[in-house]
Amino acid sequence: MNTYYREKQFLAIVDRNDNIIGKQEKWEAHKKGVLHRGYTAILTYHNDVVLQHRKHPLFNGVFDMTFSSHQLYQSDSLQSDEDALKDGLLREWGVDMKEIVSKPRLIDKIYYEAHDPKSNYIEHEIDYIFLAELKDVPHPNLQFAYGYELVAKKEIKKRIYELTAKPAPWIEEFFKRRAIGELFAI
Repeated sequence: MNTYYREKQFLAIVDRNDNIIGKQEKWEAHKKGVLHRGYTAILTYHNDVVLQHRKHPLFNGVFDMTFSSHQLYQSDSLQSDEDALKDGLLREWGVDMKEIVSKPRLIDKIYYEAHDPKSNYIEHEIDYIFLAELKDVPHPNLQFAYGYELVAKKEIKKRIYELTAKPAPWIEEFFKRRAIGELFAI
């Protein structure tokens, strides 16, 4: 049984300029729709994007590119982006940083607010978007995913809407802002 979602975790509460103004327990922040910081890691393998069929209390069943989570407080210190990514990769994909071609790079930050139609939670976030290339095809931890899809980079914007589930709302917001060709240099 997945106990990760029951752990008491604290998020960085931010203003619209992404200045940290405090910290709040994760589920309380999501219940109240408090603006906080999070991240999405887009992982690629050769000419494909790895999509996660998300298993999560918030936006369960949507497709994500490749997984999303939060930088967490550890005591009074906020995790670095690199440490948060490292933890998320290992937890959700069993991938160690040695299995990445180069260090994940920040490609964008997006602001969005989305109400989950299946729960009482609200995702209100400044989402740091990272991109990284994998050495091998990963396999998801089935405690955090129903499965995954590999989709060609040049077809991602079209194909993600043809899958059996909707894309995550933060991915839809990201697509409004970024040209896929620019993102993947295709």
